[in-house]
Amino acid sequence: MNLASVLPLAIVMIAGPQLISAVFLAASRSPRRSSAAFLLGAALGILVPLTVWYGVFRALRRGVGDGTRDSGSRHLIDGIVLALLVALMVIIFLRRRRSRPPSWMARLEDPRPAFAFGLGVLLFLAMPTDEVTMASVAGTLAGHDRPWWHLLPFLVLTVLLLALPLLALLLLGERATAALPRLRDWANAHSWVISELVTLIFIAIVVSDLAN
Repeated sequence: MNLASVLPLAIVMIAGPQLISAVFLAASRSPRRSSAAFLLGAALGILVPLTVWYGVFRALRRGVGDGTRDSGSRHLIDGIVLALLVALMVIIFLRRRRSRPPSWMARLEDPRPAFAFGLGVLLFLAMPTDEVTMASVAGTLAGHDRPWWHLLPFLVLTVLLLALPLLALLLLGERATAALPRLRDWANAHSWVISELVTLIFIAIVVSDLAN
């Protein structure tokens, strides 16, 4: 199991309120400051749980097995990750019809940077789908004895995907402003399907690894 196998789960991380919030902020009255604060908060809200979960699974690997890459601890952690991914698919499916934006999104039309920063942190700390995804990523890397810094490409890719609305605004200007609402509506309606497909692919990878 290598680093590239977990990177597609970055799509699951931003699907839903995370991407929709990024779109709202990119279309707000102060898109640059608010979006930058949001992305910084998101990076913190991802890095801390990833590190914590990595430490938990690293300790589990050392406590159960003998520390070798082929020990039973790796298969145990793969089994836990598999269970987490199945739970993730169930959560995504059950939440698929939540199409109405939360009431707090009305504040994103003219947000303060402090609010955008806090929102970025909380959206990743408090969302069950993201917690399960981060636990799966950290468990996979720790279970296969990958170093901590292998979490960073996943973090960077997630934040980069989250930054796409702002990048589109900076590069395309008014054309992006007109397209962002359509992107928001599409993501709100269909992102769960993409998340399910990505998770299913990763489940297949984990199952294949368990079979070896």
